[in-house]
Amino acid sequence: MRDAVIVDVIRTPAGRGKPGGALSHVHPVDLLADVLTCLVERSGLDPELIDDVIGGCVTKAGEQGVNITRTAVLAAGFPISVPATTVDRQCGSSQQAVHFAAHAIQSGAADVVIACGVESMSRAPMLSDVGDADHFGPRVAERFPGGLIPQGLSAELICARWGLSREEIDAYSLASHRRAHAAAATFERDLVRVSGAPDLAVDETVRPATSQDQLAALRPSFHSDEAAVRFPEIDWKVTAGNSSPLTDGAAGVLLMSAERARALGLRPRARIHATAVVGDDPMLMLMGVVPATRRVLDTARMITDDIDLFEVNEAFACVPVAWMRDLKVDHERLNVHGGAIALGHPLGASGARIMTTLVGALEEREGRYGLQTMCEYGGMANATIIERL
Repeated sequence: MRDAVIVDVIRTPAGRGKPGGALSHVHPVDLLADVLTCLVERSGLDPELIDDVIGGCVTKAGEQGVNITRTAVLAAGFPISVPATTVDRQCGSSQQAVHFAAHAIQSGAADVVIACGVESMSRAPMLSDVGDADHFGPRVAERFPGGLIPQGLSAELICARWGLSREEIDAYSLASHRRAHAAAATFERDLVRVSGAPDLAVDETVRPATSQDQLAALRPSFHSDEAAVRFPEIDWKVTAGNSSPLTDGAAGVLLMSAERARALGLRPRARIHATAVVGDDPMLMLMGVVPATRRVLDTARMITDDIDLFEVNEAFACVPVAWMRDLKVDHERLNVHGGAIALGHPLGASGARIMTTLVGALEEREGRYGLQTMCEYGGMANATIIERL
């Protein structure tokens, strides 16, 4: 099997995903097009050589409807011969795009593929592709009475079942902001200025001035009388402060076969070492990151001690905190440059954004192996191990 290498990674700064956010006036097609353009310009790649562009997007409605990845390829000015497709693995969509790109290269079906993702949560609000429709159908309702629960309730169930305190998840969230703020200089290499928002040079979602007391003052976000009756074990700890914010952004990963990179005179930054995807309890939903981590380690014939740095998506602080407890990994190797609580969670772009952060962190710390994993709606999770080159 051929090596699939990462030649470059790039992302936009994170904008708050609400009206008035720094990127809220930028069309999501343009967000992704800027990332695609920057990837080929930085590498000097002739876009005629691109075999495919695989993009992630979760809310495929309105401006993000149809096949937004192909639309962004055209907006970027790539030749019309460059194909593109949009995949949906919910929050792991662009991480899945990386997997699909790597698999195509490893199998010999492609030589050059861009994996990417975009989400403008200010312009295509979460669940606007569903509206009032019943998207479960009668059989799911029969198998899971009451239907699948919102992710915020899943986060509360994790806090209850893992015995996590409010102070613990708030402290983790505070660390995310402080680490992200401290890593601002590292991020500069892989941040692209958005043509529609050229003054945005840093992530708008990072709050370095926040404090433990400010986080403790926030009220729980997902409490309701109905939920309290259905889940009496919940003590209501999940707030806006220990959850990822609504975010606008895009990110991309340029992958090639090692042979093609060598022929083009390009020096890869990393290699895809192993990939995995799992299904898990769709009610608890967010803890697929634990079996996904174990599966990708088994695939690679590695253990946690072999991994220098980990990235676990901070959809909610309880997820990486519970993951650390189950995998027995210390915080010093996890999300060392902050995570989604500080850097935002632009759903379809988050997998590629995390890959950007992981590559940069491995380079700064001269680590060899990095592992990233993220929870996904419906009880799934992707996991990827990369090797810095």
